[in-house]
Amino acid sequence: MSVSTPAGDQRRPSVVSTGKKAPEGAAKSSSPAKSGSATARKSTSGGKGGGAGAGKGGGGKGRKPIAPVKVSQGRNWGPIGLFVAVGVIAVAIIGYGSYAAFQGSKSWEDRAAGIDGIVNFREQDPALAQGGQHVPGKVDYTVKPPVGGQHNQDWQNCMGDVYDAPIASEHAVHSMEHGAVWVTYQPNLPKDQVDKLAERVRGTEKLLMSPYEGLDAPISLQAWGYQLKVDNADDSRIDDFIKALRVNASVEGPTALCAQGITATGTEPRNLQPQQQQQQPQG
Repeated sequence: MSVSTPAGDQRRPSVVSTGKKAPEGAAKSSSPAKSGSATARKSTSGGKGGGAGAGKGGGGKGRKPIAPVKVSQGRNWGPIGLFVAVGVIAVAIIGYGSYAAFQGSKSWEDRAAGIDGIVNFREQDPALAQGGQHVPGKVDYTVKPPVGGQHNQDWQNCMGDVYDAPIASEHAVHSMEHGAVWVTYQPNLPKDQVDKLAERVRGTEKLLMSPYEGLDAPISLQAWGYQLKVDNADDSRIDDFIKALRVNASVEGPTALCAQGITATGTEPRNLQPQQQQQQPQG
């Protein structure tokens, strides 16, 4: 569209914006002047924005930077607790090892003497520590159950044997001479108590167990020259007695036999069959 003026001059038609987007081809064919004008406008606008931003920044009137918030974290107790637990266990192990080493360095006599309630008949009656003679028939023992003295030539089998009826003391004393610990109990002791004693004895060489008539305590343990009476099968002194005196209290040394002995029950002493006597070393 062209507009004529009174002077009759022909002027370049101006562009009227209609609000519609120009075709893609038209946009590309825009004159350099128009592009330059647009660039100038952008530059002017950018300058104002830059100036305002610079002015605020330069004058120091802008917002203060937000300081980072520090989050306070609680102490992590997990690793600390684990470290403490490991330390306690280590100290306990070292302590027990030291105690065990100290106990191991003590003689069996000292360990036996440290058992509360134990009676040392070797001190009260030194003749018991010297062993006893072999005699036939019944023996009248002053200590009951006996802990030494005269005895039958045949020992009671003491390879961890658990006898459910009384046995002859004359045979059991011979077993103790060989280093056995004889565990006795009242015939009316509750079954669960008897079972706990049997668990300690059964299958272990130099141990034997049987009920004993007329016992003045629920449980009594005998080794050669030593005795301990307790009221309950859970008493830890039972284990202490066995550990200290089994084998060690032997009068004839650790090689004395516990096998090939009398296996029958009954309080009357008896002799082995001839063929067994031939196989059995005397002692």
